[in-house]
Amino acid sequence: MAEDLNAFIKAKALGIPTIKPDEKRAFLGNFRERVAMAVTIRQLHDERIAQLLDQVLTRYPGYRVYLNGLMTQAMINFYLQQALAHDYPFTVMAQPGVRIRRDAHADDFGWVLAHPTAKITRPILL
Repeated sequence: MAEDLNAFIKAKALGIPTIKPDEKRAFLGNFRERVAMAVTIRQLHDERIAQLLDQVLTRYPGYRVYLNGLMTQAMINFYLQQALAHDYPFTVMAQPGVRIRRDAHADDFGWVLAHPTAKITRPILL
């Protein structure tokens, strides 16, 4: 009984423990094994990447696009419209309420293509 009470108090004080929180934060809420492709914010500034992502979205249906909500609104809108044009499901990950708050850096992932539940056996290599 005392162990249950200690576990209850610990869960309420510290939050529910999660598996690999840093990995999930880096890949916009996904485990690395579910990620088929990840692009940094710096790479998203290159105009050639938009054409490449169009080809990827055409060739690989069944995944989901995750966008970093800390990017500029213009960038989010551009890649959101791209996902809509391909009729792709998407999620904008702003992560409000997370204890670690910081601005987006150029080396953070801004666009992630992942399967919501299954492990990826063949990641997309460019």
